[in-house]
Amino acid sequence: MPIVLLTIVFALAPSLAFAHVGIGDTIGIAHGFMHPVSGIDHVLAMLAVGLFAAHLGGRALWLVPLAFLAMMAFGGALGIAGVALPYVEIGVAVSVVMLGIIIASRISPPLAIAMALVGFFAIFHGHAHGAEMPETALGLAYGAGFILATALLHAIGIGLGILIGRERRVMQTAGSVIALAGAAILGGLI
Repeated sequence: MPIVLLTIVFALAPSLAFAHVGIGDTIGIAHGFMHPVSGIDHVLAMLAVGLFAAHLGGRALWLVPLAFLAMMAFGGALGIAGVALPYVEIGVAVSVVMLGIIIASRISPPLAIAMALVGFFAIFHGHAHGAEMPETALGLAYGAGFILATALLHAIGIGLGILIGRERRVMQTAGSVIALAGAAILGGLI
């Protein structure tokens, strides 16, 4: 029942999804930290990366999130530099849908493919963060904040994934809820 309620909330509140360009303060580590955690799209994607890494296990536990963080930093640099990246909001929403589907389907690609996939999606998330990051010294703190928040959300996702373990139906349900929420977010973008 709580999963159904959560899905309804996501579907009815797509405006919560936009922790992106032009919204709110952008200075300091606290503001950088709040950027990823204030948008349900980012939260779901980061948790999904952790769940995916836990599902894959082994070296994926740290390499999949590390690939995401590295490419997110690259995307952030593109955003700071003013490099246009088309469809950032759609890319972020699609990442939630796709990661949810992968988790629900229990797909286990080779590690390199998993890293490339999350790295691709991370560019959109990073660009969304970087476009908000000021170029001042405080901007460095802002960047550290959004990287720290992302790593924390990945760790929570990994922890949940390890807790769920081999409970196939629980992992499928989690992935399905993430994918449905992503579809609701995407529907609000179009």
